[in-house]
Amino acid sequence: MIVVTGAAGFIASCLVTRLNAANFNDIVVVDNFAVERKLANLKGKHLREYVDRNEFFDWLDQHHEEVEFIFHLGARTDTTEQDKAVFDLLNLDYSKKMWQACCQYQLPLVYASSAATYGSGTLGYSDDDALLPLLRPLNPYGDSKNDFDNWAVQQPEKPFFWAGLKFFNVYGPNEYHKGRMASVIFHAFEQIRQTGSMTLFRSHNPDYADGEQQRDFVYVKDLVEVCFFLMNNRQHSGIYNLGTGEARTFLDLTLNTFKALGRTADIRFRDTPEDIRDTYQYFTQADMSKLRSIGYTLPFTKLEDGIDDYVRNYLVPGQYL
Repeated sequence: MIVVTGAAGFIASCLVTRLNAANFNDIVVVDNFAVERKLANLKGKHLREYVDRNEFFDWLDQHHEEVEFIFHLGARTDTTEQDKAVFDLLNLDYSKKMWQACCQYQLPLVYASSAATYGSGTLGYSDDDALLPLLRPLNPYGDSKNDFDNWAVQQPEKPFFWAGLKFFNVYGPNEYHKGRMASVIFHAFEQIRQTGSMTLFRSHNPDYADGEQQRDFVYVKDLVEVCFFLMNNRQHSGIYNLGTGEARTFLDLTLNTFKALGRTADIRFRDTPEDIRDTYQYFTQADMSKLRSIGYTLPFTKLEDGIDDYVRNYLVPGQYL
């Protein structure tokens, strides 16, 4: 039995599909299932049981002997939310309780961290534990993820295997419900389809031209392959970056979205909204050497190929993974 939290969300629902593809069908999905717009992400999947996130720890007390692995991917991920109490409850405190349960019942754990922990990137993007206490995220979401990473590595008692994954800019199927927090590729697809053009944020940093802001965009299919690898190779606990190791510009992203749609490019710019302007990341690029050092050898999908697959096979027909 495998437990997946945040299971109706974007990344976790894609992981469930990957597990089903490998004939893991005894899956317990945990989430707030009252959010109806997310439920389509789980339609047609092979599942054992739905458990509300508020009832999960009581459920685990009763069923822990049947559980083989826990993927804790559930979190509040809104980078514009400023209420620290929300993140303390859903990200920090819930994750601590998950960690302690995995210690108590000796269950292996993979959990979602975030590249938001790196803040402005002034210290680089190394996943070396020594940097963790020095990182200064730019918003309460990043703080909550960094706070848990720091707490986890300091614990005298740990699950016999655990891994925290610092997701960079993830894109791909099953993010239809995410609204403003969906990937730029999703927003580009919607804008191009509706207006024939795409509007990007103007640069407010003299070191970057408009559209030349760079991020490490990672395809969700690659991300879940790493999760699958860690489930099957429970030897090297720690915190790992999960990007591609190659930063690409928003112009690259947008031009390839136009290309996948067979449209002529029409790119415009507007000021970055004031509520995120001061905390905007102009460059992210994962140092992937740590994950590679433990034996992960699969290649990461090139941005051009990932966008083409996502747009043609999922967004255009409105399909789920």
